[in-house]
Amino acid sequence: MPPARVLILCTANSARSQMAEAWLQHLGGDRFAVFSAGTQPSRVNPVAIQAMAEAGLDLSGHRSKSLTEFLDQPFDYVITVCDAASESCPAFPGPAQRLHWSFPDPAAAPEGEARLAAFRAVRDGLRARFENWLAEVSA
Repeated sequence: MPPARVLILCTANSARSQMAEAWLQHLGGDRFAVFSAGTQPSRVNPVAIQAMAEAGLDLSGHRSKSLTEFLDQPFDYVITVCDAASESCPAFPGPAQRLHWSFPDPAAAPEGEARLAAFRAVRDGLRARFENWLAEVSA
């Protein structure tokens, strides 16, 4: 059976969707082909790289990708992890089941320790959400 194709979206593809992509690749293994993109891509946030490194996952080789790179591809799941991306997400070909998980933008937190704490909170929240979702999908 081929892996389920999952696209994870947020606005900049700089933090939340990047962290979510790494978690699903890690937790879901070869059951999923995972991609992430943004409606307005920028660059992978260095604090996201740091927070994920603390959890043993390396984002240093990731790049911010545009949603337009994936518009003609079929997905089994399209997961939005920010409200703005959910509101502007287009339709995808194929059977894509849309899921929306709202996470705050950790980059909006004040610089310094508060920002790192915000990234850690989103990191841990994404992991918990994927663990629960994987249990549901496997049932």
